[in-house]
Amino acid sequence: MAEVEFMDGDGANHPRKIFRRDKWKSLNGDWDFAFDDSLLFQKPNEVKDWTLKIKVPFAPETPASGIGNTDFHPRCWYQREFKFTKEKKRYILHFGAVDYSAKVWLNGLLLGDHHGGFTPFCFDVTNELSSTGVQLIQLRADDDPHDLAKPRGKQDWQREPHSIWYPRTSGIWQTVWIEEVPLTYMSKLQCSPLLERWEIGLEAWVDGTPRFDLELRVKLRNGEQLLADDRYKVIHNEVHRRIAMSDPGIDDFRNELLWSPEKPTLLDLELELWSGTELVDRVFSYTALRSVAFNRDRFMLNGRPYYMRLVLDQGYWPETFMTPPDEGAIIKDIALTKAAGFNGVRKHQKVEDPNFLYWADKMGLLVWGEMPSAYRFTKDSVERITREWIEVLERDVNHPSIVVWVPFNESWGVPDLADKIAHQSCVQALYHLTKTLDPTRPCIGNDGWEAIATDIIGIHDYDDQPERILKKYSFSGNPDDVFKKYRPAGRVITVDGYSNKDQPVMLTEFGGIKFTEPHEAIVKAWGYSETSTASEFRRRYEELMNAIHRIELFCGFCYTQFTDTFQETNGLFKADRSPKIPLNVLARATRGVGLGRGELSSHPQPPPLEHDNDHMERVKD
Repeated sequence: MAEVEFMDGDGANHPRKIFRRDKWKSLNGDWDFAFDDSLLFQKPNEVKDWTLKIKVPFAPETPASGIGNTDFHPRCWYQREFKFTKEKKRYILHFGAVDYSAKVWLNGLLLGDHHGGFTPFCFDVTNELSSTGVQLIQLRADDDPHDLAKPRGKQDWQREPHSIWYPRTSGIWQTVWIEEVPLTYMSKLQCSPLLERWEIGLEAWVDGTPRFDLELRVKLRNGEQLLADDRYKVIHNEVHRRIAMSDPGIDDFRNELLWSPEKPTLLDLELELWSGTELVDRVFSYTALRSVAFNRDRFMLNGRPYYMRLVLDQGYWPETFMTPPDEGAIIKDIALTKAAGFNGVRKHQKVEDPNFLYWADKMGLLVWGEMPSAYRFTKDSVERITREWIEVLERDVNHPSIVVWVPFNESWGVPDLADKIAHQSCVQALYHLTKTLDPTRPCIGNDGWEAIATDIIGIHDYDDQPERILKKYSFSGNPDDVFKKYRPAGRVITVDGYSNKDQPVMLTEFGGIKFTEPHEAIVKAWGYSETSTASEFRRRYEELMNAIHRIELFCGFCYTQFTDTFQETNGLFKADRSPKIPLNVLARATRGVGLGRGELSSHPQPPPLEHDNDHMERVKD
């Protein structure tokens, strides 16, 4: 039984770097574990057999957990004992994500529960901590493997993964940690860049023991340069203010402060809560100056047209599934994505680990945040999606790398979207809810087809003939003509009655070319089309990208996909992250250089990629 010692200033390993304090401790590692397939037990003291051990935060289905059991398991139990003596502080117990519903006890006392497999939750455990110094955490995770009315993303409901669905994830799959906070403390922060005014909108909330003499001091820095040092009165436990900065003037100076994939400038935030001369609390965070919008048919980043070159990223690893093996694996994935010529990812059917978003912020990568789908339309499924989507927005709204929200994909969970008012109203409601809670970013109500409420018309088309793709979408005239004429996967691009209002159009899924080496025996290898040699794979990718870059209708693209994922072997990289063709070849095609002719797309292009040497060294490792 380990003695917990709180980290002091260990920001590098913090599980939530965008809102961190010095005093925290990871509770990852070895936990006692038990399956409860017959749903026999309701409380932890009823569980008698704790002979299994699991390595948290890896799910029991993963090899890295030490269990590696991918059968159907509707319930599992966790417990961990540790030594810790509390002081006159508050203590918050955090769970990054538990799939799907969790009930938590501390020292035999029920703390509460949470529903939703992709979002965090926490409990103030100050009163439940034992004065003896010996603490026992116990958790029950319920995750019905056959339930299609809950948000589950790519987790298969069949025993063996098939087609585009993967092994299930049950129980704890993100970091568990305990944090020491003052009796009165800052509980939440939201920052909104207001580039047109050179301001940062700041909202902060205070929780804990009420105090009525509080001030919030905010220091904003760009490296060593102090940009602002302001104090605000805390009123009713809240602060809502704008931090104003001087407009730098000409573009050369402006660009030094702006965030983009080519120059991801982050502004450091230090927030101090004061009561007179007493420092009550301190939190470290960061933000960025950047804007995302659309001007007619073009995506705009920081007020300039910007061509999005995205790759579909499922966010799975062979040994750890949805959980990143470590931060090095995250850094490697982002560096490889950029080295292959992409400037962004669409995180597909997964709410990614917060540390992925931190490194996307830091290294410069556009991210589309997407809600994992349910696969039935019921009152329960709508309530579950809505509740969890609100939690997703609250968790990730501060990350500058996120530039688009996607609550639905390919009408999954709303299968009769083209015809039924209830399904259409659901997508419209989630679209408008998203725009209400975060008016600073575009939203695609339903990506792929059957657009009914959206800022971008996203099209999924896996036609494997580049000349046909080029013919379909290269035209002069009204884009509605294209939408009426073509039906990718047999689906209408826009729902009847929905008119394109000069909205941008983007090919948000295409490609999916399967390729495996002859010596690689992958069971049920799957792709949208296939090739048999590396040279053919290279030719197909180059020809397809050359066609896409010549289509003026599109404001960007998203290629399927980044890596092979279990049986879906249509990645540009293998599951171990080795490229199937040379990185420089991938980058040349991805950026729009056509088949040796040196022809660049007529779309505005960002500067050539400049790799961060430290990040690329980690990739080589």
